[in-house]
Amino acid sequence: MEQTLEQQIPDPRAEHTRVGSAASWPAIIAGAFVAASVSLVLLALGSGLGFSEISPWPGRGVTATTFAVTTAIWLIVMQWVSSAFGGYITGRLRTRWIGTHTHEVFFRDTAHGLITWAVATVLVAATLATSVFSAIEGGAHAVAAQGGPLAQGALAAQGTVPARGNPYGVDKLFRSKGSAPASGPGSTDPRIEVTHIVANSWSTGKVPEADIGYLVELVAARTALSQAEAQKRVDEFIASTLDAEKKAKADADAARKAAAQAAIYLALSMLVGAFIASVSAALGGRLRDEHYL
Repeated sequence: MEQTLEQQIPDPRAEHTRVGSAASWPAIIAGAFVAASVSLVLLALGSGLGFSEISPWPGRGVTATTFAVTTAIWLIVMQWVSSAFGGYITGRLRTRWIGTHTHEVFFRDTAHGLITWAVATVLVAATLATSVFSAIEGGAHAVAAQGGPLAQGALAAQGTVPARGNPYGVDKLFRSKGSAPASGPGSTDPRIEVTHIVANSWSTGKVPEADIGYLVELVAARTALSQAEAQKRVDEFIASTLDAEKKAKADADAARKAAAQAAIYLALSMLVGAFIASVSAALGGRLRDEHYL
């Protein structure tokens, strides 16, 4: 019995229902790799341009604030451009959904763009994490290889063992009463103990009166200065040390705030990047359907 023409032509809706998944994974993976590649290229370009603006000479190069702002702007631009490329490629390469409503096609295209952005973000994060971990591990091995023999040689020459836990407390335990240790060929270098006193003042925010008196006696004994001159030198040293401590804490707080702002800007740029990837995929899918023959 002969079949009619309608029976011979397959129903596109029936063909569509037999498809297991509506996701075009080859297109998604291709778009994700494009987005990740564009991100890495722009990251390398931005790093080169940023490092070229930094100068160790005073009065030259950009300030730290300007560098942080330009870095945040470049990260935003990098996220947007890479997301646009990846989403558009995904939309143009995905298969055509026959017998699907235009609203459903639009939703699937935006979903493809969002998935592409997510996969590309994971790829870039994994690449950067691997690179940073390798750099840190290599630097640690280099420091251990170079610093270990030097430290052992210095300790062997001095015949001392580094104090663990609280060097400042150990110094106070063996500090002479009423006078500074005598100077001479067999005496120890007082700079080590002074360094411990400075470290303790940085952790507590002040220098005890006992330490100030000890430093005055130590300076007077080592430099042959009068008590008043030694007191003046110690006071200037303590003032400069505490000022340096305050400046270091202020710089650390400014760096913390800058890092928090950069994290917020990066998160917002990533959200906008996800939106751009979805819109670009919808645009690419629409153009692909218009040119389908």
